[in-house]
Amino acid sequence: MRRKNLRAYLSGGMEYAQNEGADWREEIHIWLRDGLHHSVFNPTKESAKYLSKKIPRENFRALKFKDVRRFSKLVAGIVDRDSREIAKKADYVICYWDRSAHRGAGTKGELTVARLFRKPVYMVTEMKPDNIPGWVLGCTTKMFSSFHELKAFLLKAYKSKK
Repeated sequence: MRRKNLRAYLSGGMEYAQNEGADWREEIHIWLRDGLHHSVFNPTKESAKYLSKKIPRENFRALKFKDVRRFSKLVAGIVDRDSREIAKKADYVICYWDRSAHRGAGTKGELTVARLFRKPVYMVTEMKPDNIPGWVLGCTTKMFSSFHELKAFLLKAYKSKK
């Protein structure tokens, strides 16, 4: 019986990140797809699709200041979708922990869901552990100081599991 390809969820800052954190996600997405043949859930892309259907001609971030009830309802839909993705479809989570993740709340929530459902969390960060919340550290399976280190680990851990 053929096993499905493994699936990664890409967690990290969006709301306070440059370009919504799309750049690092796109780079690792391509590497996972081409190098390990893993599928990827990229919340930057998926949120953009979701929002283009819900509010095609509006600035999502501006709604936070203009109509907080509507903004909150849209965010609740994103939280539901992303949480279900981690709980039901992802095999592991890659988290890029930087100042934008530290400042926001979504990454913390995603890591909590991953922990609850026993999904490994592989964190890439340049921050020292004493600058990372203990809760986040408690949700993390393994830490890496660079994407290069993460890739070496993933090759060793998952290459034979294609």
